[in-house]
This record gives sequence, structure tokens and C-alpha cells, in this order.
Amino acid sequence: MSAKKNNTKQIKAIELYFWGTPNGYKVSIMLEELEIPYKVHMIDIYKDEQFAPAFLKISPNNRIPAIVDPEGPNGEDGFGGKPISVFESGAILKYLAEKFGVFYPADRRQRVVVDEWLFWQMGGFGPMLGQAHHFLAFAKEKLPYAMERYHSEAKRLYGVMDRRLEGRDFLADEYSIADIACIGWANSYKRQQVDLVDFPNVKAWFKRVQARPAVKRGFSVGSK
Repeated sequence: MSAKKNNTKQIKAIELYFWGTPNGYKVSIMLEELEIPYKVHMIDIYKDEQFAPAFLKISPNNRIPAIVDPEGPNGEDGFGGKPISVFESGAILKYLAEKFGVFYPADRRQRVVVDEWLFWQMGGFGPMLGQAHHFLAFAKEKLPYAMERYHSEAKRLYGVMDRRLEGRDFLADEYSIADIACIGWANSYKRQQVDLVDFPNVKAWFKRVQARPAVKRGFSVGSK
């Protein structure tokens, strides 16, 4: 699937509200893959900037990432209409994929497969790995039960992904927003105390996705 497959043009920069987290990187990677203009607004979550009233108007759940597309939907005529804001990383990925006709197949049966793995990430691979991050690395009090619970669940989810990738290059056969969603979290496998040697199909996928120039650029956003 090549970027800008449906010939939609983006003239004005998309506004990206961002911090360098696994969820934030999903959207910076997607925007780099699309090669469209965008402007980054850093939302420092350590200074509680996500609670600012102006940001809450865009992201009512006070979480990054969020975007504002100044060339939003225009009825049935496509895009170029009034600005639209989108919050939640999965919703942003779907919005951008549908707008530009890329990394989200036109075939309805294949689209279901992408949705399955996108929502698998949103409902499990992200939240459970996030809990593993917290209890293994950041919790002020070491809680063995919580550490074991979420570490075990993280490894279980990597096992699910490993089985899915048996004989496949990508989660839905072709590179898609499901892979973009998952790489943000898989990038922190060491913090999750996961050894990719135990998951050879995930390890091969990880190297394959990380080798993409847009993924490298997306992970560098906010590093300066």
C-alpha cells in the first residue's frame, strides 16, 4: 500500500498534540509514513499540560495524542471542509488511513482483519503493557502480585502476536495501521522485561517495521 493512494492532498499542516509515549509515537509514525505537512505541539505530561482547558477541548480524556486537521471532512465531497479534532490514537490512525486511502485496505474482509488487530492493540497490547511498565519500573511500592500479573500478561500477549505472525510479514499480511499501533508499544519491550528471543516471529516483525525510514523518523519526533 503506497501513501496518498487516493490522491487526497494535504495543503495545511495537521496539528499534532504529542508527547514521546508509545501512543504518541503511533501518530508521529503515521504522519511520517503519509509524508504530509504537520506541526508538533509538545504536551508535557510531567507538567500536567494535558489538563489545560485548551487541550481538553481537543482531547476531553486529557490524554495525548490528539490532532486537529484544518482540512476536515466536507460532507460527501471528501475533505477540505471545516477543521476537525480527533483524540484517541486508534481513532486518529483510522481517520488518517481512511482520509488518504493507505495502510487500511479497501477490501471489506481484509479491513475486518486490520480492525481486529488494531483493537487488540487498543484493548490489550497497549493497556496491559502500560501496566507492566508501571509496576515493573515506576511504582513507588514494589507489589509482587501486580508485577507478576502484568508481566505474565505482557508475555502472553507477545505470544498471541508471535502465533499470528507465523508465516506472515505483518499482522494483516500487508503493512497496516495495526502494525503502526503495535510498534509503539513493542518498542519498549525491554522495559516490559520481555526478551524477543522468546518470540522469534515478533522479533523478525520488529526488525522489519523498525527498518522503515518513516518509523525511524516518527520515533525521533520530540527528541530534540
